[in-house]
Amino acid sequence: MNLKFDPPLITSPTPPARMTEKELVAACRRQDRRAQKELYDRYSRAMYTACYRICGDFETANDALQEGFLKVFQKLHTFRGDATVGAWMKVVIVRTALNKLRARKPTVDLPLNHADQELDWGTTALDTEYLEKAIAALPDGYRAVFVLIEVEGYKHQEVADMLNVTVGTSKSQLFYAKKKLREALRHYV
Repeated sequence: MNLKFDPPLITSPTPPARMTEKELVAACRRQDRRAQKELYDRYSRAMYTACYRICGDFETANDALQEGFLKVFQKLHTFRGDATVGAWMKVVIVRTALNKLRARKPTVDLPLNHADQELDWGTTALDTEYLEKAIAALPDGYRAVFVLIEVEGYKHQEVADMLNVTVGTSKSQLFYAKKKLREALRHYV
C-alpha cells in the first residue's frame, strides 16, 4: 500500500477587509487607534500636498498637517456626513494651513483694477517641477489663493471666507498670482 503524504497547506491569515468610510469614522469616534492610523494613512498624502502648496515650505506644511489631523480627531464628532470625510477633513486641514500662513505674514489687500481679467496660459506643456517651484515662490497670499482656487477647486466666495478677505481681494490676488507665474514661466509659455 502506497500512502502519499501531503503536507497541510499553510495559508496566511487574510487581512481584515478595508473599513468603509462610515465604519472608519465610527471607529475613530471611539478613539480606536488602528482606525485613526488608517484614516491618517488614507488621507495624509493628499492633505500634505495641499498644505505644502499653500504654505510653500516643508516644515510649515508638516506642522499644518499634524495640527490639522489633531483637529480632525478632536472635531470628528461634529462630522455630519453631508459630504465625504475626506472633503470635510480637507476643509479642516486647509484652514489649519491658512492659519499657519497667516501667522507668518498677513494677507495684503490689493487694488481691484485687474481682478476680473483672465490670463491665457497657452497650451505649451510645462515641466511640472519648474511649475511647482514657480508656485512655491509666489508671495504667501498669492500662493494661498492660487492653490485654493486653481488647484483645490474652491470658489472665490469660499476662499474669501477662509482667508477673511473680500471676494474682490481674492480675485485680485488670483490675478496677480497668475501674472507673477506668467512672468516666471515666460520662457516656457
